[in-house]
Amino acid sequence: MRTLVVGDIHGCHRELLLLLDKAGLSSTDEIVTLGDMVDRGPATGKVIDFFRSHKRATSVLGNHERKHLRWTAGISRPTPSQRITRKMLGADYLDALTYMRTLPTVINHAEAVLVHGCMEPGIRLTKQWESVLTGATTGEQYLHDRYTQPWYELYKGRKRVIVGHKNFLNNGQPFTYNDTIFGIDTGCVRGGWLTGIVLPEWRIISVKSRADYWTREQTKFMFAKGG
Repeated sequence: MRTLVVGDIHGCHRELLLLLDKAGLSSTDEIVTLGDMVDRGPATGKVIDFFRSHKRATSVLGNHERKHLRWTAGISRPTPSQRITRKMLGADYLDALTYMRTLPTVINHAEAVLVHGCMEPGIRLTKQWESVLTGATTGEQYLHDRYTQPWYELYKGRKRVIVGHKNFLNNGQPFTYNDTIFGIDTGCVRGGWLTGIVLPEWRIISVKSRADYWTREQTKFMFAKGG
């Protein structure tokens, strides 16, 4: 059995389907996305429906899913991308929230640790803070204040780690550090690429985005508001 690990999709449903075709998965293979399925792109609802309905597909919690949960719990204020997604989903928004609440913050896969944002060096998986794992602003600030180096330079775990969240290189290529840390957010929603890694062979695959969707969606939203 193989597993396709997918970077930040952000509502890019068409690119997700193209990536799945390129991976050539069988009916018994698994699909895991590293969170940030939602926001900014044109088809968040279709992406959520895919992962919610596909028996062998799942996701970890990204900072954007976390933002929706915290907003609707009255903990934080929404950004424009959350407001746009809520309007886009309409009556399906509550069902999407119910699904987001089921997402784990980390998956300890046989081949790698799968997490959206970051990991605190030297801390067991069960003791990691949600804000760190999801790449929330508070978690990133905590790591910045506590450590003098990026977390991935200090990681000493036995397993490789695959993360999304940050487009490290901004050139369409995934980020690798020491053949141990793999960052596969390659900016699909901003006109970049959607990248995945097929395990256990560690085959990296990518498909080009069709557009800078986030710029387009913001423009549409402003026109709808009369801005």
